[in-house]
Amino acid sequence: MCSTCGCAEGNLYIEGDEHRPHSAFRSAPFSPAPRPAAVLTGITFAPQRSEAGDLHYGHGEAGTHAPGMSQRQMLDVEINVLDKNNQLAARNRARFAARKQLVLNLVSSPGSGKTTLLTETLKRLNKRVSCAVIEGDQQTVNDAARIRETGTPAIQVNTGKGCHLDAQMVADAAPRLPLEESGILFIENVGNLVCPASFDLGERHKVAVLSVTEGEDKPLKYPHMFAAASLMLLNKVDLLPYLNFDVEKCLAYAREVNPEIAIVLVSATRGDGMDAWLNWLESERCA
Repeated sequence: MCSTCGCAEGNLYIEGDEHRPHSAFRSAPFSPAPRPAAVLTGITFAPQRSEAGDLHYGHGEAGTHAPGMSQRQMLDVEINVLDKNNQLAARNRARFAARKQLVLNLVSSPGSGKTTLLTETLKRLNKRVSCAVIEGDQQTVNDAARIRETGTPAIQVNTGKGCHLDAQMVADAAPRLPLEESGILFIENVGNLVCPASFDLGERHKVAVLSVTEGEDKPLKYPHMFAAASLMLLNKVDLLPYLNFDVEKCLAYAREVNPEIAIVLVSATRGDGMDAWLNWLESERCA
C-alpha cells in the first residue's frame, strides 16, 4: 500500500499555486522523480501458495509485501504515515463540523463514471444548496474544468506519482473554496480502489462508485474500500440490457463485505436513481 511503498512522494500541485496557461497537462508541473538506488536487505517474506499454484502476498502482519522490507518494518512505516495523516484528518473534520458542512469522499476505479455522476448531481443541487468540489488526479485539470462548467467552484489537486489524496492535500485545498455553512464538499479522489481506503481525509462518509461494466465481484476483489464506504452507488445501470452483469450477486457481495452499506442503483446519463441519491445527500446534510 502507499503508506509503505512510497508512491506518494510525487509532484504535488494544487490549482492556484502558480499560473501556467496553455494545455491542461502543462498546467500541472511534471518532471520524473529521481529513482533511489536499490538496496536489498535480507528478504524473509514468501508468498503463500495455493494448490492451484496461485500466489498470495496479502498475508502477514502488514497484509502486504515490499522487496527488502520485513513485515515489522512495513508496519512501523505504515503506523507512522497513517498516524500523521489521521491527526490532520481529525483537524479537517473538526473544521468541517464547525461549519456544519457535509464532506464526502467519492472513490472508485478509473472509468466508473464518477465525474459524470458528480456533474449531474451538481446540476440538480446548485440552486438548492451551496456545493464545492476538490478534484484529485495524477495529472491535468480536465475534471475540475468540467465541474466548473456546472457553476460549482472547484479546485484541482494533482498528486504526481501519488495514487490517492491525503488529509494534508485537503487541508491545503478546502480553504480556497467559497463553501457556505451547511454546504456540501465533494472530494473526488484519484481513481483507485486500493490506497484511498486507508487514508482518512476528514470526510463524514466514503461513497464508493461501482459501474456495471466492471464486474459484479469487484467488492470481493477490493474489500477494504467497500468495507470503509457508507454508500455504494451502482452506476451505468442503463447499460444492463447489454451486459452479462448479475445485480443481485453484486449487491450480495457488497453486503458480505459490509453488512451496513447503503446501496443506490443509478444512471448518471439517464437519470435513474438520482432522486434516491439526492434524498440520501439531503438526509445526511440535515443529520
